[in-house]
Amino acid sequence: MLAIVVGAVWTLQGLGYLSGSVMTDDRTWAVVGPIVALVGLILVAVGLRVRRRGQAGNGPAGD
Repeated sequence: MLAIVVGAVWTLQGLGYLSGSVMTDDRTWAVVGPIVALVGLILVAVGLRVRRRGQAGNGPAGD
């Protein structure tokens, strides 16, 4: 989740919507930010999938 938030902040800084940083208006961060956010989304999706798969095997012991 942190990667998603950081990626969004970097994107906004790179596009110039958030000021007060050396990253403001630097197009590099407008490209890197969405990539970091996408990696964060992928990690969350993979984590949820693994978690669901692990819970599916926790049925009653009498099966």
